[in-house]
Amino acid sequence: MMMLTVLACVAMADPREGHLILAGGGPLDPVVYERFISLAGGPHARILVVPTAAARPDKIDGTGPFQSLGADNLVVLHAQNREQASSVAFVHQIEQADGVWFTGGRQWRLMDAYLGTDAHRAFSDLLARGGVIGGTSAGASAQASLLVRGDTKNNQILLGDHQQGFGWLEGAAVDQHLLVRDRLDDMLSVLQERPDVLGIGLDEGVALVVHRRRAAVIGRSVAVFYDPNTPEPYLTLSPGDTYDLNTRSVERAPQP
Repeated sequence: MMMLTVLACVAMADPREGHLILAGGGPLDPVVYERFISLAGGPHARILVVPTAAARPDKIDGTGPFQSLGADNLVVLHAQNREQASSVAFVHQIEQADGVWFTGGRQWRLMDAYLGTDAHRAFSDLLARGGVIGGTSAGASAQASLLVRGDTKNNQILLGDHQQGFGWLEGAAVDQHLLVRDRLDDMLSVLQERPDVLGIGLDEGVALVVHRRRAAVIGRSVAVFYDPNTPEPYLTLSPGDTYDLNTRSVERAPQP
């Protein structure tokens, strides 16, 4: 009962002032990192890189792409356990940050470490004060309310033993590595069980920048939106296109 209470409180944080960046994994177009750094406040902004989703987070740095673009105030932050994630010192690091980036791996590791902890609340508060949270692959899927491929046994189980994400992208489920790993139709089976959510698929190299429920596509390749309330199985968006998550409508980029 205590855990349910904590999670309910965390979910109440309002992320509308902040930005989310969700990237589909693989080598990312530098524009994704450039946008993240810009939204965090520039090269001197305090950016936390969280490698917790990795199998060996102690071996992951993850700061290289940011350093190559001039960011110079970078901290690698990883909680060894949930107690540390709720410690005053750990939370203080998040409270001082302008942006947080979650690296790839397995999304259930992020949930086990942070979901419902004081760190989760602090991440949400960062958004509420206008900060930016980004992530790639598992770090993208974790930001949604419904967690796909979160089973601890393998990542082929779409709805497994971990189905609750951080909830910053409310009413959605996010898959990644979409075309490269031949996952285009996988979200359709998810929505058969959960028609209440909007499905989003991100190919490698592409990213969504979400602000006030509008998702702009940047990078390279495509983002795919699956609305179970429409006759089409999905809509494909390219860089420059925008998707309104409230009205579920598309604004296409002007053609050259």
